[in-house]
Amino acid sequence: MNYKDIITIEAGKRGGKPCIRRMRITVYDVLSWLASGMSIAEIIDDFPELTHQDVLASLQFAAERENQIMYCRA
Repeated sequence: MNYKDIITIEAGKRGGKPCIRRMRITVYDVLSWLASGMSIAEIIDDFPELTHQDVLASLQFAAERENQIMYCRA
């Protein structure tokens, strides 16, 4: 799976934040739900338009962004 096939960024949507498949659900939303203790199954139950792959793509996107920041600081 390549997160670039799932995560989209549109200037006019949610302030240009990375979103899931052109929806209004952002990567930040998904990461916040995970951080609050929700399981992937709970997220999908609450937001059936999301898939397991969408949640994993959000994590992959965040991991790559963090890795880029680490290299910029070095």
